[in-house]
Amino acid sequence: MTDNPLTYITRPGGSVCGDIRLPGDKSISHRSIMLGALAQGVTEVDGFLEGKDALATLQAFRAMGVRIDGPHNGRVTIYGVGLHGLKSPTAPLYLGNAGTAMRLMAGLMAPQRFDVELTGDKSLSMRPMRRVVEPLRDMGAVIETSPEGYPPLTIRGGCLLKGLSYDMPMASAQVKSCLLLAGLYVKGEVSVTEPSVTRDHTERMLRGFGYPVTVEGHRVTISGGGVLRATAVDIPADISSAAFFMVAASIAPDADLLLRHVGVNPTRTGVIDILRLMGADITITNERLVGGEPTADIRVRSANLKGIDIPKTLVSRAIDEFPVLFVAAASADGVTVLRGAEELRVKESDRIQLMVDGLQALGVDAQSLPDGIEISGGEMDGATIESGGDHRIAMAFSVAGLLAKGEVIIRECRQVATSFPNFVELADSVGFRLQMIEEV
Repeated sequence: MTDNPLTYITRPGGSVCGDIRLPGDKSISHRSIMLGALAQGVTEVDGFLEGKDALATLQAFRAMGVRIDGPHNGRVTIYGVGLHGLKSPTAPLYLGNAGTAMRLMAGLMAPQRFDVELTGDKSLSMRPMRRVVEPLRDMGAVIETSPEGYPPLTIRGGCLLKGLSYDMPMASAQVKSCLLLAGLYVKGEVSVTEPSVTRDHTERMLRGFGYPVTVEGHRVTISGGGVLRATAVDIPADISSAAFFMVAASIAPDADLLLRHVGVNPTRTGVIDILRLMGADITITNERLVGGEPTADIRVRSANLKGIDIPKTLVSRAIDEFPVLFVAAASADGVTVLRGAEELRVKESDRIQLMVDGLQALGVDAQSLPDGIEISGGEMDGATIESGGDHRIAMAFSVAGLLAKGEVIIRECRQVATSFPNFVELADSVGFRLQMIEEV
């Protein structure tokens, strides 16, 4: 692929029907590479997401001497080197747009014997890293950032990390996971207490690799000095990717869509809970555990959605899905209000402001709040939308195009490949009227 600007154009009149399987979960794909590389033995991964973010993580560990075969149709084979087997890379580790990779790898790199620099693209280079850097420094890590606390991260090797008991000021699975991964190397233990439940993929996968983790309410504890043992990892479809199709099938007329083998980890199903509170017709079947992760098929049919006050208890469980949930709110009858979601302002973009700007361009009454948004549902017109290079903004407005009266032109869509490389093809296969144009 080139780096030329990419634009999406949606045309009115699309519908949503079909039976599809979506790409693998990005969060689990990142973690499978990290833990597989540090395990003893050979780890086989199925369902790996072949998007730019996850591939950046894979390439980073290759650069540190780990043999990784694939991906081939989602299958990856990782020849683990053990917790102390990584080698010094010959150049900075480039992580593209992957904020998850950078924050988690900060925890893994801090205890290594060698210096390393973590870099990213323009967007990642403007994302705050103090939330992981400061507790790592409290553990004894030596990490340099820009004066504003942004990447690149320069991490000095040879530091002996000590245990930590940390109360997170803001719920964040990335911060929790960073500290737990650093905890693999400490003398003693690391305990993290979160103000509300966040995704627990790291805890589940650590156990899958034979490493004990203790969970007591909102407190998670790990002790250093253990061993990761290779295993098989089967990655379910990403519920964050499924969210775009769940909202699309909820708002499009005469829709009936089956999404197969979707991860329904209870720390990630806030999007389902919120849509159901809005009146969505969602049925979950074929529930099972796959590699320790709850998985199911999800059927969604058209419904008349209504505006709600989104419970704060659901915010951390739906933090990545809010852009498309705002589209659901724009199509609903009544007013939807979200509060307690200030983290949305420090994602790949200020997602609150970009969504407000885009919804207003479509003629929707949307107002920005310091920690959220207020949306009055109504009809949507055609418009040109600036995505800010944020993949979730671009895909959210592709869903809005299903109901807009005219064409919706969405600019800067190149980054969709970071999380959902075949989004346009799958959307087209179920009835979206979505076209992708590469500017020359």
